[in-house]
Amino acid sequence: MITIKQINYVLAVSKTLHFKKAAEMCHVSPSALSMAISELENQLGIQVFERDNKRVIITSQGCDVIAKARDIKKKLDEISGLGLERAPPLSGPISLGIIPTVSPYLLPIALPCLQKDYPMLSLTITEGQSTELIRQVEQGMLDMAVLALPFDVSKLVTYKFWSEDFYYVTHADNLEPGETFIDVNNLDPTELLLLEDGHCLKDHALAACKLSDKTHFDVRVSSLTTIIQLVIGKMGSTLVPHMALEPLTGSFSSLARLPLNQLSPHRELVIGARPTYPGTENILHLTRLLSKSLAVHHYIGESRKSSFTKDFDLSNSLEFSAGK
Repeated sequence: MITIKQINYVLAVSKTLHFKKAAEMCHVSPSALSMAISELENQLGIQVFERDNKRVIITSQGCDVIAKARDIKKKLDEISGLGLERAPPLSGPISLGIIPTVSPYLLPIALPCLQKDYPMLSLTITEGQSTELIRQVEQGMLDMAVLALPFDVSKLVTYKFWSEDFYYVTHADNLEPGETFIDVNNLDPTELLLLEDGHCLKDHALAACKLSDKTHFDVRVSSLTTIIQLVIGKMGSTLVPHMALEPLTGSFSSLARLPLNQLSPHRELVIGARPTYPGTENILHLTRLLSKSLAVHHYIGESRKSSFTKDFDLSNSLEFSAGK
């Protein structure tokens, strides 16, 4: 008989394509995981994975097995969710995905608050690009994910917790005397340094300034930190979201940070989950905590406060939408 344990092991290997990493995910030894999968293959009479010392490949028949295993995992999660609906909010295990242009700036603010207010929460965090995180949420590999809009999240239910603008960051030597903001109509797209394709932040930045994807430099990096170092070296300028502005640029006096004269907000942060996910109360509590902690941390004066509270009632309400 095929066991739930074997199903979880197969899904872990299909995710990592690496037996040792899959074993670490499942908190078992590689030999125990390998033996369980071999037993499953013998029971089915099907080889799910081709493996040697260097790589793991999913066979064509294995793809069918994994698809069925994902369906079973979803149903198991729904059964587990029957108890989740009765449990106190944020008191059990939650798997959360988060995009890399948000995680370094959100987690240091949010995690201490979560540990203080919800000490029973067991949180597993996966960092990845939007497309991959959405796929994992849809397939039940993640409970929910922190994403930035606009992006195609039509298959998820989304709960908004933050909205913010982009800032133009350049070397101070590049500015004209008295320049206090940037007219996006005068921006030269060829001097902008942006993240490599696949990061939604790049699309959001271009959309905020109504620019095409053109650049003078061939820059293929996945880190905003690296981009900032290139700006310090006078290789170009960039666009940075508000939550990352101080952590990335605050210690560099040679950098200038200017707002854009463009309609805002330039991006919105949401938590996305499957429509069938039973832990709605968990999402509501998490969203409320994130919005409050970010508002306190990034409070920069009455003008910012009034702008923020137009979108949020910090004491109660949350915005959410269901994709069609």
